[in-house]
Amino acid sequence: MVRKWVYAGVLALAVAACCSCGGRGTAEAAPAGVAEPRAVYNKILGVRNFQRTFNDRNDVHLSAAVAKGITPLGDREEAASAAERLLRIAPNGYYAMDSLAHSIPYLVPSASVLLTKIGGNFQDSLAAKGLPEHRIIVTSVLRTKRDAQRLSRRNVNATLNSAHFYGTTFDVSYRRFEPADTAAAAADPWKLKMVLAEVLRDLRKKEWCYIKYEVKQGCFHITTRL
Repeated sequence: MVRKWVYAGVLALAVAACCSCGGRGTAEAAPAGVAEPRAVYNKILGVRNFQRTFNDRNDVHLSAAVAKGITPLGDREEAASAAERLLRIAPNGYYAMDSLAHSIPYLVPSASVLLTKIGGNFQDSLAAKGLPEHRIIVTSVLRTKRDAQRLSRRNVNATLNSAHFYGTTFDVSYRRFEPADTAAAAADPWKLKMVLAEVLRDLRKKEWCYIKYEVKQGCFHITTRL
């Protein structure tokens, strides 16, 4: 009988000690040999069909461009005349840029805001999915009539009545991305493309832009609706 009372007393003291420790409100470190919990990242969902998801016709892009953009420029020397309505864009933390052989780095303010939004959302989404930081690459921006004529000699699909004339439209590559850390291994380009597609799909649904998936050019053709 005495042994039972002693055992019960020891058990009660142990329970009380555990309760008092738990009530301190301080986090205990994981016991030695026990792994810390791993970070949980969002899945990459992408889109099922790029051409069906991003199927805004050229006439839709053109209509929005005419309504929100500048008067088309004959040549690059005329860009100064539209300076009050245009912003010069340059590579930054959100996007990189190609050499732009057939266009010049100007956009109307709303298109510049859209481009920065796409680059920022893309990087946020990469972080949420556990992928290394990359920048999107802009491949074409504002074209003059002279630029379009020169481009049509090399690209038969280049139109002489393009939404690119109005400063409202830009192209973003879905084949190439620029890693923030060039020394580290780049992420799978397909995964990056799928993440970018998610970002663009969401902005399109919010009516920020029109988007056409360009197969031969390897880019998303994007016109602001802001």
